[in-house]
Parts: sequence; C-alpha cells; structure tokens
Amino acid sequence: MNIPSELKYTKDHEWVKIEGDVATVGVTDFAQSELGDIVYVEVETVDETLEREEVFGTVEAVKTVSDLFLPLSGEITEFNESLEDEPEKVNTDPYGEGWMIKIKISDTSEIDDLLSDADYKELVGTS
Repeated sequence: MNIPSELKYTKDHEWVKIEGDVATVGVTDFAQSELGDIVYVEVETVDETLEREEVFGTVEAVKTVSDLFLPLSGEITEFNESLEDEPEKVNTDPYGEGWMIKIKISDTSEIDDLLSDADYKELVGTS
C-alpha cells in the first residue's frame, strides 16, 4: 500500500498536498483499491467556495458511487480535466496523474486537523 510521507490525509481517504495556500487533492491508493475500477469522476464545484467536509464531487466505480469530501475549506480553482477521458488514472497513479482538484485554502489552521502518513497508516491498518 502506497502512503507517501510528504502528503496529508483525511479519514475519508483523500490525500492533500500543500503548496503555500494551494492544496492538491485526490483519493488515496487505499481508496482506489477499495473502489475498484473507476469509470467516472464528476466535479461540478470549480470556482465555488466550500467548507471543509462538504461534498465537492463524486467518483463512480464499476460497483459503487462515492462522494468526495473537501479536506480543507476554500475555493476549488481547478479540476483535473484529463480524468473526464481517462478516469482510470485514479487507479493507476492516484498520487500523480490521478489528482482531482486544486483548492485555494481559506483557513490554513485546518491543515493541523489532517492526518499524517503514520496516522493514516494506522487508520487503514497498515502501520
């Protein structure tokens, strides 16, 4: 199970890469493996400002549809449009080409509430 140490995580299995006041968000390797083959990613919240833990989109796999929860409050500034044609990138490269959104963070103090890689490993039972 790939859980990069430089990222932050949520209990809802999103990963977060912080660069200044911008966060890149995707779903973890654990999440994509639990979901199975991803066939569609929908994000219709670009240019919207949402609060932490609000639903920002959905991911559809062969066997289920799951909501995606915003890990930090802020404005969604970008959606990885390559996922419209190649949603399988979430399965093959969840921490790279499979990223989903970028957020302009509105409250950087919320970063402290995210999980470290060690905390996330404990959550998913791979510590």
